[in-house]
Amino acid sequence: MITKLEAAFKPQLLEVTDESESHRGHGGWREGGETHFRIKIISTAFEGMSRVAMHRAVNECVAEEIANGVHALAIEAKSHS
Repeated sequence: MITKLEAAFKPQLLEVTDESESHRGHGGWREGGETHFRIKIISTAFEGMSRVAMHRAVNECVAEEIANGVHALAIEAKSHS
């Protein structure tokens, strides 16, 4: 996920955190984690985009991961710090 986000957006800041353990027992959780992630990304690639458009762009970038077991993403996207 990190490699794809870096290639697509050339971010000035990228933090990808696996928060799966804090969702233990909730929908979509499974043993071993990697089901719930928080993405914090700052990239000039988002200039002029609405918050919804930024979130859509991030979701499209990691669509394969979502299709293969990632249950939830919390996205914090900005065009500048």
